[in-house]
Amino acid sequence: MAKRDYYEVLGVERTATLAEIKKAYKKLALELHPDRNPGDATAEERFKEASEAYGVLQDQEKRAVYDRYGHQGLQGQAGFGNVDDIFSSFQEIFGDLFGFGGGFGGGRARRDGPTRGADLRTGVVLTMAEAAFGAQKEVTVQFPSPCTACDGTGAEGGKVQVCQTCKGAGQVAHARGGFFLGTTCPTCHGMGRIATKACAECGGRAEVPVERKVKVAIPGGIDEGQSLRLAGQGQPGRKGGPAGHLYVTVQIEPDPRFVRDGNELLHELHVSFTQAALGASLKVPTLDGEAELKLPAGMQPGEHVKVRGQGIPRLDGRGRGDLVCVIQVDVPKKLSAKAKKLLLELQETFDKEG
Repeated sequence: MAKRDYYEVLGVERTATLAEIKKAYKKLALELHPDRNPGDATAEERFKEASEAYGVLQDQEKRAVYDRYGHQGLQGQAGFGNVDDIFSSFQEIFGDLFGFGGGFGGGRARRDGPTRGADLRTGVVLTMAEAAFGAQKEVTVQFPSPCTACDGTGAEGGKVQVCQTCKGAGQVAHARGGFFLGTTCPTCHGMGRIATKACAECGGRAEVPVERKVKVAIPGGIDEGQSLRLAGQGQPGRKGGPAGHLYVTVQIEPDPRFVRDGNELLHELHVSFTQAALGASLKVPTLDGEAELKLPAGMQPGEHVKVRGQGIPRLDGRGRGDLVCVIQVDVPKKLSAKAKKLLLELQETFDKEG
């Protein structure tokens, strides 16, 4: 079944602000959350659908791609790898609003249980040809990883003691009017335990810096600023939790021959006065070689001629755009005596015919 429009899913206009999108998702999430609708498969599917829509529309880059190309343009960027992704998005909005236990379904993310790793972001630089036809690239990502010497506890030999600030709860309570709200404990950072003696390997931070190389398959037709999501290639999770995702944002090197406009390539074609007046058969550059161009007679500066199918391949696989040659008539700055004489004779002819 085809996916519904993300704006329709959240019930907002396409011009909606981020605040309006967030408000609409919050309302739907409260209504459809599985803990409020136990056993209701329809509610659960709508909750996932709303979370996916929010995950795209709250991200400026993804929203721009979706507005231009729809679901096809995202090419796997939208959606969630598993239920942990959905609740991660849910918790970004609600945070500690519901106090201890993380709100609805508090058992989903216990501080002493498996936790999902953080998402990572990096960039990749492509030539215009690589962006057009696709490429295999390798990027280097750096991230903190749980220290193996202390098993991610930050304590030498893994020896820890109960945090006296939160008494092992991982959160501390604050009175707000007639309510008590929970926030992460500033002493143990939500772990509920602190090191008896700091680990010598990580200095008590429980993490060490790691560098990893990741291969990225670039799809043909990708554009400047678009991002690819590599599921499970982000920071490793804690205590067996799933890894986060890696988002790779594309930057395209300028090509002196072309300017990209969506799926079209613009090329400034310099021709002589006689070629513009009489027409000509010319070779023009393309991203993968050359193409034949039939220049009609009487071309004026600024007019253009298209070479069909020599532009950028479309992300959805439906062919390629066009190469648009914009005519630039070159006027010589210096003339030989013979050339000057011929041009004067030509001008006299024009004057008589006019």
